Amino acid sequence: MTELPALSGKVAVVTGASRGIGYGVAEALVARGDRVAITGRGEDALKEAVDRLGAERVIGIAGKAHDLDHQTEVVERTMEAFGRVDYLVNNAGTNPVFGPVADLDLNVARKVFETNVISALGFAQKTWHAWQKDNGGAIVNIASVAGLAPSPFIAAYGVSKAALINLTQQLAHEFAPKVRVNAIAPAVVKTQFAKALYEGREAEAAAAYPLARLGVPSDIGGAAAFLTSEQSDWITGQTLVVDGGIFLNAGVG
Repeated sequence: MTELPALSGKVAVVTGASRGIGYGVAEALVARGDRVAITGRGEDALKEAVDRLGAERVIGIAGKAHDLDHQTEVVERTMEAFGRVDYLVNNAGTNPVFGPVADLDLNVARKVFETNVISALGFAQKTWHAWQKDNGGAIVNIASVAGLAPSPFIAAYGVSKAALINLTQQLAHEFAPKVRVNAIAPAVVKTQFAKALYEGREAEAAAAYPLARLGVPSDIGGAAAFLTSEQSDWITGQTLVVDGGIFLNAGVG
């Protein structure tokens, strides 16, 4: 970054942000002047992300999203470094298995839910008690269009994202009026995480989208920036579908 924007006075935690969608979200928040704490499993990748985003405004805390001690460390270090946690973006997720649920290893299912749902709840609880309960703020959960309709090839992932959408509504109800809680449901975004869904056939995959392209991390970053801004002050408990129009193809005809 050549020139940093003026500080907004706001602070965000973005999980799973060393690359991909999480990085795109962090980049959008830094670009408007927020200070940001990002998390990720790999220390080297996290350090590189901090360096690219700007170490003056960004800190990185390595660890596994579902680890309770890591969650505590993230919130405590953010409070120590920046003095507040206005926004939480729960992006950390996993999808270690492809296929239907009929023969799904239940231990794998538990892992998926632990990372995709329980960790989001844990981070929300901790940011709520550390700052948001008394001072307000916003939470954005990165869900998926797979949580809105059956997804045979990524069934476990889809079920977990459906749970995350419902968790979003529960938190929005409980945390109101101080904190707004919304979700974003992307379709396929060009990231390392989603590579198996388009690698070697990107043109074919993109052709199914009315907007004729797959998503990129900045598409989701812009949506997250909106949902953590004053422009969305009367929006809570909602799931914003950011899908290039792919759901339009579900109609008759």
